[in-house]
Amino acid sequence: MKFFVLCFLLSLGLSLAFSSITTGYSPGDIQFLYLGFVGTNLSVDETATITSNGLLELTNGTLGSKGHAFYPSPLHFLTPDGKVQSFSVTFVFGIRSSYLSMTRQGLAFVVAPSKNFTDALPNQYLGLTNIVKNNNPTNHFLAIELDTVQNVEFNDIDSNHVGIDINGLDSIHSHTVGYYDDISGSFHNLSLNSGNPMQVWVDYSGEAKQINVTMASLEMEKPARSLISTTYDLSTVIQESAYIGFSSSTDEIDSRHYVLGWSFSMNRPALKIDIAKLPKLPRNGQKPRSKLSEIILPIASASFITVVGAVIILLLRRRLHYAELKEDWEVEFGPHRFSYKDLYHATEGFKNRNLLGAGGFGKVYKGVLKSSKLEIAVKRVSHESRQGMKEFISEVVSIGRIRHRNLVQLLGYCRRKGELLLVYDYMSNGSLDKYLYCFEGKHTLNWDRRFWIIKCIASGLLYLHEKWEKVVIHRDIKASNVLLDKEMNGRLGDFGLARLYDHGTDLQTTHAVGTVGYMAPELIYSGKASPLTDVFAFGIFLLEVTCGKRPVNHNIDDDRAVLVDWVLKHWREGSLTETVDTRLHGDYNVDEACLVLKLGLLCSHPFTNERPNMQQVMQYLDRELPLPELTHADMSFGMLSLMQDEGFDPFTLSSSIGTMSSGISGGR
Repeated sequence: MKFFVLCFLLSLGLSLAFSSITTGYSPGDIQFLYLGFVGTNLSVDETATITSNGLLELTNGTLGSKGHAFYPSPLHFLTPDGKVQSFSVTFVFGIRSSYLSMTRQGLAFVVAPSKNFTDALPNQYLGLTNIVKNNNPTNHFLAIELDTVQNVEFNDIDSNHVGIDINGLDSIHSHTVGYYDDISGSFHNLSLNSGNPMQVWVDYSGEAKQINVTMASLEMEKPARSLISTTYDLSTVIQESAYIGFSSSTDEIDSRHYVLGWSFSMNRPALKIDIAKLPKLPRNGQKPRSKLSEIILPIASASFITVVGAVIILLLRRRLHYAELKEDWEVEFGPHRFSYKDLYHATEGFKNRNLLGAGGFGKVYKGVLKSSKLEIAVKRVSHESRQGMKEFISEVVSIGRIRHRNLVQLLGYCRRKGELLLVYDYMSNGSLDKYLYCFEGKHTLNWDRRFWIIKCIASGLLYLHEKWEKVVIHRDIKASNVLLDKEMNGRLGDFGLARLYDHGTDLQTTHAVGTVGYMAPELIYSGKASPLTDVFAFGIFLLEVTCGKRPVNHNIDDDRAVLVDWVLKHWREGSLTETVDTRLHGDYNVDEACLVLKLGLLCSHPFTNERPNMQQVMQYLDRELPLPELTHADMSFGMLSLMQDEGFDPFTLSSSIGTMSSGISGGR
């Protein structure tokens, strides 16, 4: 009998080491404490799981995933008169990833009428809602979000915040993560990206209708002053029967979200979490490398060491010649990865005779893959060049999955220490600007071919803006970035400056990037790019192709001319056809040329509300819609004077814009 009692007490003690649950006298009066989650019966879904050492792992590093964990039974939150009872929550959490100090999205404590979140989205929606249901009053959920991304669409204050969410992700109150010191009263920052575990306290007073959220690092006691304190009657949100738990999501960084311990009480303070009994978070950063190379093997003789050392040195030198960089995130993206050895042999060691061109981004080489005999173009970029790692990753993530007949296809890539390599389809006829300005002995293009190339680029740009799964802003449309394939079809290339945005989100960026002469006024003033800044550059491109002139010119008398103003002057004087490239010798379709010139003026209008979108541009070019009649009132502007009035001069702009962003390339 004594043996039986001893065994029972031992098993009870082991169980309490992980969790303790106490139920009060009424159905709504409940209290529980989890110190780790081994043996618990939490309801988990999707990526959420309980690890062998007792961690509640909400996301496992899978990109674009979500996970949920809920207390298995619904709780009764309402009193008989329909008021939400007081409750108290505390939990310890941690966020880790393969990249030190870099995670994406976050997790949230949630009170909801259901455990079913199958229609919720990951990424910025934290697995709680979606674009249609966000902020819908019928959601009836309260969430305390811990977010590592500043989502403009939800009016987030920064990329390291805690917020109180009611029925959606637009927080009613939020604050940068941290705590107030009990002695000095000063605020101290904490970082969700630090990888360190932190503790959160959430207290709701049913009588005062007040929500308090407090945070601290793991080893600290609960600070006296709350981080967030706001009044809100949760009786309008929480239903009589509701579930409590956690929701989390990831996007393009393999973040892992953990809960180490959890305490909840109704109508009393939550039980204190004993941090000494909590499971440990996994090691932050990437997995440690094997230490086999550090094991000292027995050495038979000095001569043997010399021979082995010489062999190793020779092998290492050979391997380093073709050495590459590979990281975990690259596995998740589409483009095929080429070996540096294959690219080295394809370009004959990157010899100058295979050099196709050079610019601010680096050098481009022609190559032929030995295995398939496929002709390729290899863009070789150093880390120190203007187009560095950020632009490289943008190309790898976006273009590798884009397929369109009028866009230059990214076939794959390679990474080495100190340099990046992108592999494209080889365009045998080079760039359009060489034909417009007769470089390298190229003959000029007739009008039919020019008009066809214009429609090709319009089609490609429409796909980027409206037809692909994400909005892609090219940001550097110009003749030198239009390449011609063997059938002389136009293809839009050089996406090194492209930015991606989800459809329906804020499409503005904050880096003035582009080429002088093609940049819309609002892009120069504010640095904010949008599809309409691409439309502006496309309008300049239309004028350039039709007139055979650069956007900004110095003539023989050193008079300075802006192409838009020159074409606009002739339009006002009724002599628009005099702007058509004289190298065509009058052999062109007058109606088509005038259509393109007027459309170019409309697209390059300084005011965004006057510009068409690319869908309308295609309809104008295909004669499916009549071009709006241009009036002198609509076109009463001068681009040069307009920019100089605002303190900008396109002839000296390159130096001033260069201080705004190192990504600007000079005009060709």
